[in-house]
Amino acid sequence: MHIPSITAASVLLMQMVSLAAAERSWDDAYALAKPLVKKMTVKQKVGVSTGKTFGDSLCVGNTFENSHFGSLCMQDGPLSVRLAYNVTAGVAGVTASASFDKDAIRQRGEMMGEEFRGKGVNVQLGPAMNFMRSPEGGRGWESFGECEFLTGVAASETIKGIQSKGVIATAKHYILNDQETNRMNSSVSADDRTLHEIYLWPFARSVEAGVGAIMCSYNLVNGTHACEDDHTLNKILKDELDFKGFVMSDWWGTHSTAKAANNGLDMEMPGTGFFGDQLIQAVNNGSVPETRLDDMTTRIVAAWFKMEQDKGFPKTTLTGQTMNATGSINVRKNHPEMARALAAGATVLLKNEDEALPLSSKDNSISIIGSDAFYDPLMNDVKNCPYYGCDPATLVQGWGSGSTTYVDVIAPVDGLKARAGKNVKFHTYRDNWDLKGAKEVAEQGKIAIVFANADSGEDIGTGSGTSGVTGDRHNLTLWNNGDNLIQTVADANKNTIVVVHSVGAVLMPWADHPNIKAIVYPGLPGEQSGNALADILYGDVNPSGRLPYTIAKKASDYPAKISSAASYSYTEKLLMGFKWFDAKKIEPQFPFGFGLSYTSFEYGKFKVHANTKKSQIKASVQVMNTGKVAGAEIVQLYVSFPKSAGEPPKLLRGFEKVMIKPGHKETVNFELAKTELSIWDVASQKWVIPHGQFTLHVGASSRDLKQSVSFSF
Repeated sequence: MHIPSITAASVLLMQMVSLAAAERSWDDAYALAKPLVKKMTVKQKVGVSTGKTFGDSLCVGNTFENSHFGSLCMQDGPLSVRLAYNVTAGVAGVTASASFDKDAIRQRGEMMGEEFRGKGVNVQLGPAMNFMRSPEGGRGWESFGECEFLTGVAASETIKGIQSKGVIATAKHYILNDQETNRMNSSVSADDRTLHEIYLWPFARSVEAGVGAIMCSYNLVNGTHACEDDHTLNKILKDELDFKGFVMSDWWGTHSTAKAANNGLDMEMPGTGFFGDQLIQAVNNGSVPETRLDDMTTRIVAAWFKMEQDKGFPKTTLTGQTMNATGSINVRKNHPEMARALAAGATVLLKNEDEALPLSSKDNSISIIGSDAFYDPLMNDVKNCPYYGCDPATLVQGWGSGSTTYVDVIAPVDGLKARAGKNVKFHTYRDNWDLKGAKEVAEQGKIAIVFANADSGEDIGTGSGTSGVTGDRHNLTLWNNGDNLIQTVADANKNTIVVVHSVGAVLMPWADHPNIKAIVYPGLPGEQSGNALADILYGDVNPSGRLPYTIAKKASDYPAKISSAASYSYTEKLLMGFKWFDAKKIEPQFPFGFGLSYTSFEYGKFKVHANTKKSQIKASVQVMNTGKVAGAEIVQLYVSFPKSAGEPPKLLRGFEKVMIKPGHKETVNFELAKTELSIWDVASQKWVIPHGQFTLHVGASSRDLKQSVSFSF
């Protein structure tokens, strides 16, 4: 058994093929950009800020070139290069965050950056960092879950990885864009404290990471389109956060010329007529100052210089909306191996009774049941399954512009058969609706592994989605008769293992069935799905994934639902996700941060040193592997603020993945500073550390706290 991580050989190879890293500071980048922009005419500067007409460019978005500056290629998405052959379909964002592994998340970013660069893409349209405010949200799978701290860390590490390869990363979608229903015209509001402490948090961490671009969202914010909102774009993003890069619109998210430009939008994507000639006219008539146009152009050019794209950046080889495999550059390298390791490392073991897992050589008769265990050519048929909005077989990604093309998908049944060898007899059945047939096959094996899934994606209009769902899920049940299938198999076989591939939380009315011995939750594992699952089920990799969201017992237990109203507010305020469950004392099915291992861990004394003068807290705990196999523990640090602060019962403020051999101990260290200890004070418009008693908790999940220590400011 080994620990799921990117192998040393893979890391070495990544380093060997690493291209120019983005070492320039923003000051250096601006020093190079300003004299170049000064040479441009008004028309040329506007061209740098304007997208070409959609469909008329090699990429999903291209700016206009001029004699001083070339066209920039913008390409989806947060998972991989979309509309391209010979790329790697790795794990989705929410699955990456389930690893709780900062190094692996950074390496995933490096892998994506390398592939985007290899295809000649200047700007990757990712990562996404919106929230699973309501678990039904269609695009939650593209982002990192329900917790602002986890999302902030994952966003930061991803951006650093992408930009280390000289590709501009895009933090999106800014801001309050957490559902697909009415996403183009609904007005969303959140109070100032909630906005800062939750929804702005990952964007602030992205700015700290040096992100080159931020994409504003479709929705309105307090009645104003997000891409022309002075308060969020200028006052918060550019002034308060001191963002140095450029703001681009989401595609067709621009709604005006002078208002959008003056209020903070730097680039229209794609060209729809609001910028281009209209912006030239606005500059000439004074409704947009030329100094503002200079700022727009300089921000874009500076981001290009900061990533050192002036040093031999590859030529774009994409072929527009109609993909062409002929001559397609293969950028996969050793990335499938890395994708497999991360998929295994992010798999969450939710239940494991009677040591049902890992499987052994004695388990020589296995029933595999459910369409989710198999491959179907429709999965990679862009004509008959546009944007991958269908669910005919195993689920490895959601649908929409955040999806990508597969070179190869290893289905669970194929990965398990390859790992098991010839001495294991498999009994397979893929019809989810013929429960009689499923029962008969379940009875044939000593062990029955039943597969089910739940899908969602982007509401992109005609052709998107499946089963009547065009974006947000209608409910939290499993798709394709999954719940009935699981119940039937469990009734028929006393050694049932459930595997769920899902975009997010699902209800599990069958979780306590006495015949269900194990529940495995791989999320959206990408092309290496079957291999990664085999690694986990056979114990080649010890599971260490943790839930990046809460799985509730009832849908009504969650704090927020999808709204169809023209205008709505985030009335739960700071109580999103597990914080709501804590505050309302609701027992979840499985809590945030939860996940099992094939070994066991024991926590030693929790030590805390508080230096209140420097606003610095240092904490440490020793963790021992008390089991028989090597494994990784995800040590989580939560903070309870003084009661007077009005915060939720506790907030995640640190986590570390630590690998420990059997019988060995490792010390895990945490450091907290003002960022982690502050709340947003609306009156002073500042981050302040409240006075009173704080309590630090260390544990294995949000509901499994091992020890607590208090201190005061």
